[in-house]
Amino acid sequence: MRIGVQGAIGSFSEAAGKKWLSSQNHTADIDYLISAHNVLSALDNGSIDYGVIAISNNRGGIVLESIEALAQYQCKIIDRLSLLVQQNLLVLPGTKLDDIREIHSHHQALRQCRDYIYEYLSGAKLIEAEDTALSAERLQTGLLPKTAAVIASRQCAELYGLSILQENVHDITRNETLFLVLQRP
Repeated sequence: MRIGVQGAIGSFSEAAGKKWLSSQNHTADIDYLISAHNVLSALDNGSIDYGVIAISNNRGGIVLESIEALAQYQCKIIDRLSLLVQQNLLVLPGTKLDDIREIHSHHQALRQCRDYIYEYLSGAKLIEAEDTALSAERLQTGLLPKTAAVIASRQCAELYGLSILQENVHDITRNETLFLVLQRP
């Protein structure tokens, strides 16, 4: 069995996929497909059995990318699950808050942390990326400048050797994202 998730290794979509698999007592190989479009395309062509995409967040709102992908493909929603999302400000080791000139992350993560960013990093340029975990990987591999920070999960810090400069930078205490589990019709 194969499950496709809307993110890279360390993404919240991966966590949602694993949570769903565990709840169903299933095991599966995970395909990290980055976007909702890629997940639905893979479902459509039969290269995965299930797909997991984010549909909304109680602070960031509707995930427009997912709505647009759902409008393009036929699929069956077989389950939904909510995941507490803890966003963290990740940097290369030794980077300080005053060093940060850019913040990279998925637009949903940036929206979930807008009050924090305004208060502490209002001079930093916000750069939207396809995925939070992909941003963390890019910082670790040198594809982003040393003065960049990313907003992503604690798992991303551990996976990519990044420092957590600030934990829980999301604006509301219960930052929840709703995910859909999809199957071919």
